[in-house]
Amino acid sequence: MQPIIKDIKELVFASGTLEWDDAYQLTAQTDGVLTEASFEVGDKVNAGKIIAVINNPSNQINTNSAKEQLKIANENLTEKSPAIQQLEQNIYYAENKYAQDQLQVERYERLYQKQSIAKIELENMQLAAKNSLAQLNALKKQKTELLQRAKSQQISNENQVQNSKIIEQYNQLVIPQSGMVIHKLKSTGDYVRKGEVVATIADDRKQEVVLNVDENSIGKVKLGQLVYIRFNTDKDRVYEGKVSEIVAAFDEKTQSFVVKVLLAETLPNSIYGTQLEANILIGEKKNALLIPRNYLGFGNKVKIKGIETPVIVKTGIISTEYVEILEGINTNDILEHLKP
Repeated sequence: MQPIIKDIKELVFASGTLEWDDAYQLTAQTDGVLTEASFEVGDKVNAGKIIAVINNPSNQINTNSAKEQLKIANENLTEKSPAIQQLEQNIYYAENKYAQDQLQVERYERLYQKQSIAKIELENMQLAAKNSLAQLNALKKQKTELLQRAKSQQISNENQVQNSKIIEQYNQLVIPQSGMVIHKLKSTGDYVRKGEVVATIADDRKQEVVLNVDENSIGKVKLGQLVYIRFNTDKDRVYEGKVSEIVAAFDEKTQSFVVKVLLAETLPNSIYGTQLEANILIGEKKNALLIPRNYLGFGNKVKIKGIETPVIVKTGIISTEYVEILEGINTNDILEHLKP
């Protein structure tokens, strides 16, 4: 056969899966038995939807206890509080005592002016009035301190109630971001622990292809390169996409590098995790001089009819079927298979 003029493409083959962006794991925030797990794989769930409940009575008990403590703390700030009532009564008696002592001081002052009593008696009554005033002020200060402690306790109990309500909400598994259920790991009746994954949710509107490229080919892959994709669920059609991300780290599990591809169109009936095959277009040339790949021998040698010694050629793009020849032969040469 003779070399031909034809367009050629150089492709890197890779296998992979279809995944969805913004995937997240819905985890249990408390321990208990899972009830009302009303969701299945493939269900679309909206943000705010409760898809399961964890039966944890202790959270409800703690909330009720905190509410009762808050009720007591609120009462301690009112006139119905036993401690406040007792202080009010003591203050009332202290005020009367101080008023009575003041009257006695005034009476003793008049008697002293008339020299009806000794000065020591007046001074003793004045001291008694000062003591009564000090006792009254001490009781008022005690009331102020009691109200401050009661207010502080009320604030603490209010916070405890709010925290208990938040913890009680952990009994409900609420969808934080709309998407579709792609994995269901727990069902109704299962016992779950705090931190265990119950389901995985992802956004089916944001699709991406995740490819595993071997280390020998990753150096040829660049951002923006065209990718031809064929899904195992639809092998009769080839979809197109572009390389959007090349993950720098080597994946030990798959022994390859991860390359992400954005599809040119949204798949109407995509299935998360669908297996696929892809070819990344890393190079192409129009009107290239080509020969079949099986006519190229070791050391880039070809056999030309009429020439006894094989000719060394310079190659360019190499595809699965053809090899681009840059130098060494032309379209007029007739090629023969090299002998093994």
